[in-house]
Amino acid sequence: MSAQTVRLMAFDVDGIFTDGTLYYGLDGDSLKAFNILDGLGLKLLQKAGIQTAIITGRQSPMVDRRFSELGVDFVIQGREDKGQALQNLASQLALEKNDLGYMGDDFPDLTTLDVTGFFASVPNAPVQVQAAAAYVTDNAGGQGAVRELCEFLLVAQGFDPLALYQEDRA
Repeated sequence: MSAQTVRLMAFDVDGIFTDGTLYYGLDGDSLKAFNILDGLGLKLLQKAGIQTAIITGRQSPMVDRRFSELGVDFVIQGREDKGQALQNLASQLALEKNDLGYMGDDFPDLTTLDVTGFFASVPNAPVQVQAAAAYVTDNAGGQGAVRELCEFLLVAQGFDPLALYQEDRA
């Protein structure tokens, strides 16, 4: 599994961008907390030419809003078979297995293993998921794990994350 060839990096949401906690209000609304560091990580991937995607089993207007703000290329919600969703997207984009990466934290995410050339996870994932991963972040989901993974990918592909950030600021 190689981070050097990833052209599309897809992510689960709950347990990756969040700590997996769901907050429910009295009126039935649910809330999610996103880590700002992760958002900049996605922006850096995009700047390096790596497309981004969200593939999640749940449906949430907060997911649409957050990832629309970040300019994520593809947001796919309500898909339990994440591997099939990623395969469909790859076919649409004429991408091969080695072009695809996925970051997930639980058993449903393992369906992407046959589809991706690179799989990453978090330290708070079940041991079976961690064992399947080519890279397990030091940071937990919702605590900067996505940013850590993004910087790992960028460095593996020869990019300096700070230099990428500073390009438009000079």
